[in-house]
Amino acid sequence: MQYALRTTMTHALLASASILAITTPASAQSSAPPQTAPQAAEQETLSPGMVADIVVTAQFREQRLQDTPISITAVSAAELEAKSQVNLAQVADAAPNVSLKPQGASFGPSISASIRGVGQNDFNPAYEPGVGIYIDDVYYPQLTGAVFELLDLDRVEILRGPQGTLAGRNAEGGAIKLYSKRPSGDGGGFVEVNYGIRNRIGIRAAADFGITSTLSARISGVARQQEGFVDRIDYGCANPGSGIASTQPAGDCVISKLGGVGYQAIRGILFWEPSDKLDVTVIGDYTRDEHTIAGEVLLETSTVNSPNTIPAPGIPYDNRFICGRYCNYIGTGQPAGVWVPPIPVDPFGAAGTPLAATRGTDRSLYQGWGVSGQINYKLSDAFALTSITGYRAFDTQFDSDDDISPANIGFGRNYLENWSFSQEVRLNAELGETLNGTVGGYYFKQKSTYDSLQDIRYVPVYPLQFRQPDPTKADAKAVFAHLSWKPMERMTISGGVRYTSESKDQTYFRLNYDGTVNAFLDPVGATYGIGYAGADTLDYNRNGNVTESVTALSGLTAHYSAKRWDYRIAADYRLSDNFMVYGSVSTGFKGGGSNPRPFNTQQVIAFQPEKLIAYEIGFKSDMLNRRLRFNAAAFINDYTDIQIPVLTCPGAPCAARLNAGDAQVKGFEAELTAYPVDGLAIDASISYLDFKYKAGSLSPAAAYPTNPGGVSADDPPVSPPWKFSLGAQYKIDLDSAGSLTPRFDVTYEDKKYAGSSVIGTTRNLNFVPAYTLANARLTWANADNDLDISLEVTNLFDKYYFLSVFDLRGAGAGVRKGRPGNPREWAISVKKKF
Repeated sequence: MQYALRTTMTHALLASASILAITTPASAQSSAPPQTAPQAAEQETLSPGMVADIVVTAQFREQRLQDTPISITAVSAAELEAKSQVNLAQVADAAPNVSLKPQGASFGPSISASIRGVGQNDFNPAYEPGVGIYIDDVYYPQLTGAVFELLDLDRVEILRGPQGTLAGRNAEGGAIKLYSKRPSGDGGGFVEVNYGIRNRIGIRAAADFGITSTLSARISGVARQQEGFVDRIDYGCANPGSGIASTQPAGDCVISKLGGVGYQAIRGILFWEPSDKLDVTVIGDYTRDEHTIAGEVLLETSTVNSPNTIPAPGIPYDNRFICGRYCNYIGTGQPAGVWVPPIPVDPFGAAGTPLAATRGTDRSLYQGWGVSGQINYKLSDAFALTSITGYRAFDTQFDSDDDISPANIGFGRNYLENWSFSQEVRLNAELGETLNGTVGGYYFKQKSTYDSLQDIRYVPVYPLQFRQPDPTKADAKAVFAHLSWKPMERMTISGGVRYTSESKDQTYFRLNYDGTVNAFLDPVGATYGIGYAGADTLDYNRNGNVTESVTALSGLTAHYSAKRWDYRIAADYRLSDNFMVYGSVSTGFKGGGSNPRPFNTQQVIAFQPEKLIAYEIGFKSDMLNRRLRFNAAAFINDYTDIQIPVLTCPGAPCAARLNAGDAQVKGFEAELTAYPVDGLAIDASISYLDFKYKAGSLSPAAAYPTNPGGVSADDPPVSPPWKFSLGAQYKIDLDSAGSLTPRFDVTYEDKKYAGSSVIGTTRNLNFVPAYTLANARLTWANADNDLDISLEVTNLFDKYYFLSVFDLRGAGAGVRKGRPGNPREWAISVKKKF
């Protein structure tokens, strides 16, 4: 069924691409009114030796990047292609003080995201992301599924610093915005195919066509597949005589290749412009991402109380399960588990297949879709109205063998679904040449259900097997205003405010696999010595205080609500036409809630919003007749009530959050684009981050050594302190034979902290090591510039490095594992434009 569905999708996309490639236009369309997000084709056209302008909409209106007093990385479609960047994480790799990394198998198809050291790394829907991600101005509320394919985009904007008044929801660290290429009705389009290492096969295509004189459409699609690069090996087969039974034929011990690719997506856009006062854009998209789970490797094994051994039926857990650089011994199941499934248990087999028949899989499935609509109406020469409506939904299913061995210490079968709805309305006003502003309102609602089967064998009571079908509901309402005023010719003062009211309800269930209440996790009538009695709801006010009491965990609903004002004020001054300096003060916050992973009512721990005030100064400059662009910014962030993870709670291990400390974050970032001579293009960036906890602010409940998984004032930042990128390309003109363009890119990320762990009584800092990566690309284009052939090599020097490291030794699980990045890869691409 799995293969048939994937094949059907691939064939459908291939057929769509063929149809799109030959579609012809009915007529061309006129450009959209100013409220519509600007496109590359509408931006200023300059000579090849000059830095082009990019128009952004960070302050609710079209502005040149160089006129916007915000630290922004804006990447055009041409630059994405030149750098061989196909997903959002690769764009972030070259952006200063930005980190987007795909997570390990325990977190499914999710990312960790941070800007200037502020963000989130846990996919659980009870937590809020600290970086706001937007697709065509529609908020994407989860970290799951957020490694977006860069399908037929016009540009990507990365806004650093809190965007509490502009982007709004949970943009405490910053915001990332993706803008699709809008239909023009010109009959254009492209088809691109590629082939590469490990049977990499891909196709991308788009077509733009006119339907009537006022209606145009654009359809784009992508299909990619590739084998993984981490061998999943049967331990008993590879180690005969070990006492662990083999499940594979002799001589063929590799079960599968982890870290594969199986991605298909399609997007359709309709653009209707019946008059010069009105335009309507409707966008729909669908994504299916099915592949083997992330390839991880075991790095260390130990426990806090009993080094080198964990109780497990007949199989001690120790370093013999460390396999190598690109291999592991995942078992994807627990032999002692009694799997009686009340939820979808085998997403990759026939409907109704018992979970006991599969004992787990090594595959991950994500399916998501969305529809959005934007209406722009020009009320008069001075006033314009914009409405943005969006609905998105996804579901994902993945298994996680956390010990990545046959020792059967921890296993989870995970099912997560989410839907969200948002509505935003803006009224823009241009009141003469010196004053403009925006007022608006925003509404957001979502529901997530995280349903998982867990078999955890490192807790004091063994074994701990349960199901947790926990729904979480959340909503937010906001009103905002932004004003920009030019009191004199070269100065602009801008500012804004936003008022937000939000709430969240999380309901807990701790059940046996057959649906009955788990007696250990939820003993009816037990008080756990905390004096709660008689209620089934915990209500937390904005200070995190419990206002009601409770005895039972299953059926308990924790309610969170908060109200918040955010503000921003900025001033910029042009020392010359090509040099602007600016300064700003801005605020943002990330919502609170309660611990999503309690084992008992004592562990239902509330946390409140964390908050940030940022002070930023910077400049933006174009020099040498616009052959050189150099932008830089420096900042100091006051970061308070930080939601700090803890690994132990009353009664058992857990993964909770506490508002347990404050910090000061300082840093700078700079970006450069240069055309020293015609044909040669150079781009570079560098950033530095200094994150320091304030020692006196750390709560004993989350600070080391009171809590094994806690933090101390001496801990380094969780984002790389230093980061830089450098790229260069040179276009060689071959006259009638076209052109040849070699390109070389290098990126560096400093060693970064991945959280603390404790071995016995010794504190061991857990790091992701520093690494430097190089990519190369050679592109030939014909004289008409409508056909090109490219050879790309990523990780040119075959560097062995890690994207993430996950350490559960402090929680007693005895495992430290890492997700290695892709080794050296090559691919050949052919692209035809129409």
